[in-house]
Amino acid sequence: MGGIGSGRRNQGGKRTGDSSRPLDIRKLQRAGVLTRGSWFEWQWTVAGNHVADIQVRVKTKGVVLFYQGRNSDGEWQKVALRVNWDRTPCAYGGTRLWWLCPNCGRRVAILYNPRTHYACRHCHKLVYECQRESYEDRAARRANTVRRRLGWEPGIFNGEGGKPKGMHWRTFHRLMAEHNAYVDFSLGDMVQRLGWGKR
Repeated sequence: MGGIGSGRRNQGGKRTGDSSRPLDIRKLQRAGVLTRGSWFEWQWTVAGNHVADIQVRVKTKGVVLFYQGRNSDGEWQKVALRVNWDRTPCAYGGTRLWWLCPNCGRRVAILYNPRTHYACRHCHKLVYECQRESYEDRAARRANTVRRRLGWEPGIFNGEGGKPKGMHWRTFHRLMAEHNAYVDFSLGDMVQRLGWGKR
């Protein structure tokens, strides 16, 4: 499970959650804005540019979201959507907040709005960005994760660096083997896809 080559192939045209104005209750809770009776505005930015915002009114057991969305005719309309939340106990005390999906009632941390209403990833049939990757891209990304841990320059076509200071040799050799396996898989899949191995 989760090894090289696991997972799905490119998901084609399916939308991803990253592009659907995610509303993460964990971020709201860390920001300290979920105080009963309060109003606040939440914004989304891309490369430092404001792309969308939403007005939120906090109630006793949830929030009311005020925003604009497009209806089935493509026209903008004002929406006021009540979203309830639930609490679960944490292992070391305190509680954790979860959205209750307005569509299916599922307990989730993030709601998405790719169309006109907020709902969970399952209801909107959204995929993760990594699910759209080919095996080749996924292996290259994982190789780069190892390269960052080793302090090497990213990119599987860049040379290998040495052992980071303070890292045990055993750990270094394990990470090297993991890195090389990902690189071999990525390059092998690339050769097969491009047909370079055919005469």
